[in-house]
Formats: sequence, C-alpha cells, structure tokens
Amino acid sequence: MKPSDTNPVPADRTIVHMDLDTFFVSVERLLDSRIGPRPILIGSTSDRGVVASCSYEARVFGIHAGMPMRMARQLCPEAVVIRGSFDNYTKYSQLVTDIIREQVPLFEKSSIDEFYLDLSGMDRYFGCFKLASELRQKIMRESGLPISFGMSANKTVSKVATGEAKPNNQIQIVKGTEKPFLSPLSVKKIPMVGDKMYQTLRGLGVKYVGTVQEMPVELLERVFGQNGNQLWRKANGIDNSPVVSFHERKSLSTERTFERDTTDVVKLRGILSAMAEHLAFQLRKGQKLTACVTVKVRYSDFNTHTLQQHISYTSADHTLIQKVLELFDKLYNRRLLIRLVGIRFSDLVHGGYQINLFDDTQEMISLYKAMDNIRNRFGDRAVLRAAGMEATTIGRMNPYNGQKPSLVSDIGL
Repeated sequence: MKPSDTNPVPADRTIVHMDLDTFFVSVERLLDSRIGPRPILIGSTSDRGVVASCSYEARVFGIHAGMPMRMARQLCPEAVVIRGSFDNYTKYSQLVTDIIREQVPLFEKSSIDEFYLDLSGMDRYFGCFKLASELRQKIMRESGLPISFGMSANKTVSKVATGEAKPNNQIQIVKGTEKPFLSPLSVKKIPMVGDKMYQTLRGLGVKYVGTVQEMPVELLERVFGQNGNQLWRKANGIDNSPVVSFHERKSLSTERTFERDTTDVVKLRGILSAMAEHLAFQLRKGQKLTACVTVKVRYSDFNTHTLQQHISYTSADHTLIQKVLELFDKLYNRRLLIRLVGIRFSDLVHGGYQINLFDDTQEMISLYKAMDNIRNRFGDRAVLRAAGMEATTIGRMNPYNGQKPSLVSDIGL
C-alpha cells in the first residue's frame, strides 16, 4: 500500500450526487400521460437507428442505451418507440439547474441530467441530509420529474450510492462506512470501470469491489498502469476530487483574421465550416456538449457584429455547422469587406451524447467514431469535410503541415 493512497478525505466534506431517473423517458411521460408505465424506447424510429434511452420496464428485456433499435424491438415488440426531442430535454435540464442554483452555493453540472452538490459545512445550519431531501422534493414538485440522490464524503461514493438508491429514492453513506458499502457491489459499479476494464478484471477472477479492495495496488498498476491506482482508490472509497463550480458561460471559441479583407462568401462559408468542425471535435474530445452558438463578423472598418442562438445540447459536426452557417447568413447582409470571422460555443456541460441519437443511423455513429479516432491519432485536420479543404489554418492554429488530409464529402454527413 502506498502512503499517498492512504490520505483520508477531509472529514468535513459532504457531497451529494443527484441524478434525474431515466431522464428522457421521464420527460416524455410528463408531456404525454397516455404513455403510462409501458416499456419505452427513446431514439430513432428507424430500424437502422439506435436506442438513446429506455425505461426501467424495457431494461427488464435486456435493452440498454446504444443498442440497435431493430434488436431492441425484437427483444420487446410491445415497447413504445418515441423519437424524442432534445429541445424538451434541454428545457427541463435548465429548469432543474435553475432550482439547484437557487438553493446550493456550490454545484457542478456533470451532464444534462446529473449534478454534484457540495454541502460541506451546512450541517451546522440545516443538516445536510435534510437539506438535500428538501431540495429533491422541491425539484420533483416544480419539475414533475423523479430524481434520486446519494450523499457521502466524496463524489465517487455518492455517485455509486445514487445508483443503489434508484429508482426515485435517496441514500446516505455515513463517513467511515464507505468500504463496507462498496465491498459487496459489482466492480462495474465503480464509475471508471468500462466494458474493457471489466472484462480484464473478470479475467483476473475479480467480480466484486471487495476483491479490489484487498488487492495490492502494485498489481493493479501493472495491469492498468496509472488507472490501476485510481481504481484501487475508488474501490476503497477514496476520492479527493473537488466539486467544480458550474458556470454556464464556459466556452470554446476560435477566430480567423484574414491577410486581405474579402467578400468571397464561398470562401467565408468554407472557413466557418472548418472552424465549426474543429470546435465540434474539441467538444467530443472533452466529452462536452454546447447549448449556445455565436458567430462574429468584423468588417474592414473594424465594426464588429455578433449573433447567437440557443440550441439543444449537441456536439455533432453537421448540426453545429448548419447552425453556424445559418447565423452567418443572417449576420452578413452588408456586403462589405470582412476582416475577421469567429465562432464561439458556450453553455457547455459534460455529456456523452456526441451526436443526435434520434436522427442518426448506426452508420453515421460509426463514421463519427472512426473520424475522431483518425483525428486523435494523426491530428485535428487529418480528415475533414470538402467544404473546409481550403481553410489551411483555423483561427490561431499552426498551418497544416503539408500533409494532405483525407476528404469526407458533405453529401449525407
């Protein structure tokens, strides 16, 4: 055991993890009471699409998010299939965020339907569990959505506790009881354990968290590298990571100043497409989603104009490029020489909904994954759309190093 791994979590920390239960499904049931308790599949209505979310009733049949819709329908023919609307999900996510913001001084919005709350020190005034319980009741009352929470001394244990509290319940893990709470659970319950790590652990004969707790950390490091140390710490209920204050105005941006002012609309649209594609990749790379797009145009006389629009949470190239070009077309109506163009994606939240699971096919999802893998390995501009081929630089990036990029046609993408 390494000395650095035994550092205790500060005794005065109280962290709550809140998670809206089957968020997409709950919103649909709230908007249409006729749906009732039947199995629900949210996603593309086409057999070529995938399941974005499903109800607990559907999970009984072995259905899960990311499963091909055709397979899900075969497993549960009586399921109700709903295309879903990110506009509605964004609206209700914002409603819950606003309620939490009013009540909690420090919180982190970790995804569209998950929140971490730091209630440290509030025991002396209200009692943290009572405060969290009242907040949960307020969210359910004002939003109409079910929500669960787990409370402990750190983020990892609280998140696991929320999973055990579901559906629509709450649980507190008292300081000092983290290890016995985690011990009998499947190692898949540890947040960082994905399918690949789980299979490796099962190959080692490890099924429960308690086994990881008793393993030498050096053995885990030999198998998983630095992740082995993190796995051991989380299995033992050790997590000193802070709750990062949520700021809606977090953003990604880039801009391009031209050597020679231009009115070449085709060139401008191509550059804007390349810039939007680059920022969208950065969003997915950082597992972020944006809900606000801003386009900036600076004319040769230095007059600068911006236009922004709030959208449903996304990180999809084709969605963001289309919105950027729409805003540019509305903004650029003076037919004057342009000196600079810029794009900003703001209102960022953490999230894995990298593309529109309601519209896109499995082929589209696979194509995005393949393109991102190429970019991660060979650079951001190793593969790009035809419209951005002429944009040899994007914002303040270095010129493309003479390598010829792969080309992806805009047709069907």
